Amino acid sequence: MRAVTTDADVDVVLPCLNEAEALPWVLARIPAGWRALVVDNGSTDGSADVARSLGATVVHEPRRGFGAACHAGLTAATAEFVCFCDCDASLDPGRLEPFVREVRSDAADLVLGRRRPQARGAWPAHARAGNLALARLLRRRTGLRLHDLGPLRAARREPLLALGLTDRRSGYPLQMVVRAADAGWRITEHDVPYLPRTGASKVTGTWRGTWQAVRDMSRVLNEAPVGEGAAR
Repeated sequence: MRAVTTDADVDVVLPCLNEAEALPWVLARIPAGWRALVVDNGSTDGSADVARSLGATVVHEPRRGFGAACHAGLTAATAEFVCFCDCDASLDPGRLEPFVREVRSDAADLVLGRRRPQARGAWPAHARAGNLALARLLRRRTGLRLHDLGPLRAARREPLLALGLTDRRSGYPLQMVVRAADAGWRITEHDVPYLPRTGASKVTGTWRGTWQAVRDMSRVLNEAPVGEGAAR
């Protein structure tokens, strides 16, 4: 991992559950000067120790759930800009640099990565189908013409906190987009390579996991708007 500074204005939240094998690859691709926040969500494979040895800041979140890990990272962040990236080596955090530039230049409030599979099996058909269905439902709910609800994203920290995100399961990424749209945020989407993950998937690698994620996100789409939040 590249050296980081304590006054970095970009924090990268990396939710982590048993990703010791993937962490070296992921952390080596954190842009220079940015801080990696690895949120250990109950790993039993020494992920926290690996992350710490590679220079990352480790945050512990005992409550299981993707949203719980992401929000723990967001609340632990101190930088002006916060990014999110999976910790399984399926996405390169270096791809976040243009995302942050877009937010920094005030061209967008939230920038998302549209996953483009780079190898057979990188994105199972059932997971892709569930994502497509949710994107269509999101369009009906918000009018946003997005193609993906992937985890690679960037925004300013304080406006993100002001959204008052409450989901602590698989619905967290979608709730972020829905509440941002309700608040009038400018949301953009850009293609990013999607690689075969390292290790076993906790969510979309199985039909059961995908169904649970779709159910969590469908519940989010049925929420009533909670009011406007600041876009900047």
